[in-house]
Amino acid sequence: MSIRPAFLFAAALTLCLVSACKNAEEGKRADVRMPVTVVDVTVADVSWPAQYQAQASGSRAVEVRARVQGIIEKRLYTEGDFVREGQQLFQLERDQYEAQVQYAQAQYTSAEREWHRIRPLYQKNAVSQKERDVALAAYETAKASLRQARINLDYCQVTSPVSGYSSKEHVTPGNLVSGNSLLTTVNQTDPMHIDFSIAAPERLTRQRLAAEGRLVFPPENRYRARLKLLDGSMHPEEGAVTFIDSQIQPSTGVFKARAVFANANNSIIPGQYVRIFMDGDVLTKAILIPQTCVMVTQKGSLVMGVDKDDTVYPIPVTLDVVVGDKYLVTSGLTGGERIVSEGIIKARPGSRVRVQTAGAPQEAASGQ
Repeated sequence: MSIRPAFLFAAALTLCLVSACKNAEEGKRADVRMPVTVVDVTVADVSWPAQYQAQASGSRAVEVRARVQGIIEKRLYTEGDFVREGQQLFQLERDQYEAQVQYAQAQYTSAEREWHRIRPLYQKNAVSQKERDVALAAYETAKASLRQARINLDYCQVTSPVSGYSSKEHVTPGNLVSGNSLLTTVNQTDPMHIDFSIAAPERLTRQRLAAEGRLVFPPENRYRARLKLLDGSMHPEEGAVTFIDSQIQPSTGVFKARAVFANANNSIIPGQYVRIFMDGDVLTKAILIPQTCVMVTQKGSLVMGVDKDDTVYPIPVTLDVVVGDKYLVTSGLTGGERIVSEGIIKARPGSRVRVQTAGAPQEAASGQ
């Protein structure tokens, strides 16, 4: 074979190989499918909880006042400490009230003796009705005076009317107090009140959905509640929302609300900021989709559906409120569809895609 024919043969063979490789590459590129993640559209009744910043307060703030006049001898509690119902907080001077009890006791003994003398004589008609009435009145008056004297003596021991956290003393020992002087305050901490506010737009949206039959409130609006404390721990007891105002606060645009929690372990402190989780509202026959599924265009919102052949097609949708990290869909989806949740930019209508279920690792684009 001469050099020229051999060269021509080699060139022709090279051209054929290059052409074959090019055709194979074009065929491979034509079969590329972009990977996307899809979610199945479902219809279900869905709980719609809410959470709010809140502040704790004692269920009762009780003022501890002196009931009788006297000099404070001593304070018997540590300011700020937890005190029990009936625990003595202050001691007032007792001398004058002990003397009053002794005097009242003597008066009562004398009146009782006189009454016991007059009563049988009256039954025998030996004394008049007037003498009988005077003796009885003196006896009853003396008995009441003795009872009042004993009460006043007991009031010298000032006790806590409730269990809770005490405040600082308002009057120091050695001072004279009147019968209505404020001595301290006790905040009852079991149960505890948790006060919070609900933004008007949120509450009104829920009321609208309820009026449309798409949301159900709990029976008698008795919402369940949980509480996260400042240190991140959850309060062990479940509470209940006992009050949601029926009118909006004009100055703040919120509905005032309150929950009540048992607090036997005193883990909730008055004035503490907490986070309350309120549960009870249920969305009925709801379709919720991740926000990443939605594309917003000039003509409205749409999602990308994927049919059984893995072909992409657009679905116009109407959205309502955001529930958590999802949209509530009011039209466009009926349930059972597969829609793209990740890689929506790659999903062009009419193209075929490589389908991955939500949570699977994302694949790179590759040929079949």
